[in-house]
Amino acid sequence: MKKPKWVVEKEQARKATGSETVWLFGLHAVRDALLNPKREKLRLIVTKNAYDKLADAIAQGGIEPEVVDPRKFSAPIDSGSVHQGAAMEVKPLNWGSLSENCIGAESPRVILLDRVTDPHNVGAILRSAEVLGASAVIGTRHHSAPETGALAKTASGALERQPYLRMRNLADTIVELQRMGFLVLGLDGEAEETIETALDGRRDHPVALVLGAEGPGLRQKTKETVDQLVKIDAAGGFGSLNVSNAAAIALYASKAH
Repeated sequence: MKKPKWVVEKEQARKATGSETVWLFGLHAVRDALLNPKREKLRLIVTKNAYDKLADAIAQGGIEPEVVDPRKFSAPIDSGSVHQGAAMEVKPLNWGSLSENCIGAESPRVILLDRVTDPHNVGAILRSAEVLGASAVIGTRHHSAPETGALAKTASGALERQPYLRMRNLADTIVELQRMGFLVLGLDGEAEETIETALDGRRDHPVALVLGAEGPGLRQKTKETVDQLVKIDAAGGFGSLNVSNAAAIALYASKAH
């Protein structure tokens, strides 16, 4: 019996995900990945200079490096990438399920990204999330920045430590978080209330903050699914904040005091 088309497509997608690899580059990103026991490491290309700087991490990472001439640096990364003589092919990290990452912290804070595709923005958000103690950053499988070398470089090591989940459907994920007891706030410059007033008396609640890409902002479906739309309390004249700055401010404003 012939398999239905959707079954075949699902199997192909699973196979593609299984064979997906990422090239990380730059001393910082490569060092942090080498030191991460959860990271499956496949191939490491370094110049002699980078090898000397990473020797301790390479010893811990348990991978045999290929030491190459700087003029013959053959890693398949974008020619404009500042690789500092180090690149490593790895498997994407598997952080597990939504509940594994979002339940258990004392007053969890979660960031959801609605079509934020720029890897530099997502990298900066991961860094802020790590510093400000967010349980997870959640994007979608499509229309959100995948794990890439550029994202890892901007995240300055946070990609190895800060859960970054990519879910199939954002609205379904919001509903799932609401069922777990999260108060889900969507950031919208036109909203009436600020984050602070929305959380007045509810700071011990688990909170999820949803941010959209600069320009289009949150999609209509997202706006209809969140519990409430809120804005960042800012003096006029700022215009639209960069999404990574907005995420940092929103996380800070929502902390349990």
